[in-house]
Amino acid sequence: MSVIEVENIRLVYSKGTSFEKTALQDVSFSIESGEFVGIIGHTGSGKSTLVQLLNGLLRPTAGKVLLNGKDIWEEPKKIREVRFQVGMVFQYPEYQLFDETVFQDISFGPKNMGLSQDEIEKRVRQAAEFVGLKEDLLPKSPFDLSGGEKRRAAIAGVIAMDPDVLILDEPTAGLDPHGRDVLLSQIKSYHAVRKNTVLLVSHSMEDVARMADRILVMNQGRMVMLEDTGTVFSRGEELEKIGLRVPQITKIMQLLRSKGIPVNPGILTVEQAFNEIVALAR
Repeated sequence: MSVIEVENIRLVYSKGTSFEKTALQDVSFSIESGEFVGIIGHTGSGKSTLVQLLNGLLRPTAGKVLLNGKDIWEEPKKIREVRFQVGMVFQYPEYQLFDETVFQDISFGPKNMGLSQDEIEKRVRQAAEFVGLKEDLLPKSPFDLSGGEKRRAAIAGVIAMDPDVLILDEPTAGLDPHGRDVLLSQIKSYHAVRKNTVLLVSHSMEDVARMADRILVMNQGRMVMLEDTGTVFSRGEELEKIGLRVPQITKIMQLLRSKGIPVNPGILTVEQAFNEIVALAR
């Protein structure tokens, strides 16, 4: 069952002025409930514009965004309810922290949903656990946390609303390699437990390869691919033509294959490559 459907979306900024710019053109796709989808494309390809359309932060110039089969702009006064169902985590979300304590910050969304205090507390603690925030951090000021803890607290604030769709726009930007790996592992675990739909916007081909079931590729405001992860990265030449690349380990395996070594050229992670080479050596 499709949770999100996009039908012939077009978005024009500053329409009718000398600054008019078409950001998205003729974009159509559907995403199934429970999928983990990566969204990639070069800077300016329309990735961030696209995901802001999905939760109603932007309204399309033409076309429709359907959430569980209903046009999200059918009743404009209820667009806030859409944002509870399609949660958005922006790049550098820690800049959105504002409340006196971590607990209050995470509880902001559930409070606005009109939930009971017992339900709010339950959701805050579950969300904190999902992102790896220790309970003794909840009474602290969010501004006393480390950079990685702030990032996790901000993401927990969106998770606490229990959205049907969680959108993460470059969630690991600015984190060191360890912090990035920890956060991605927690997101993967959250998806496995909640079984909701996750959309991950990223410039890191390695991160997308590790995480996504399918990948949506944007170029110059248009969708050029939406395929399973292995299929997308098997089209390396096409990706390079639009300024993207395959994961480094995939490139290495493809080079080995071109040298006559019988390895799988569709390998996406270091772990897969290790297992492939060990099996070949045996």
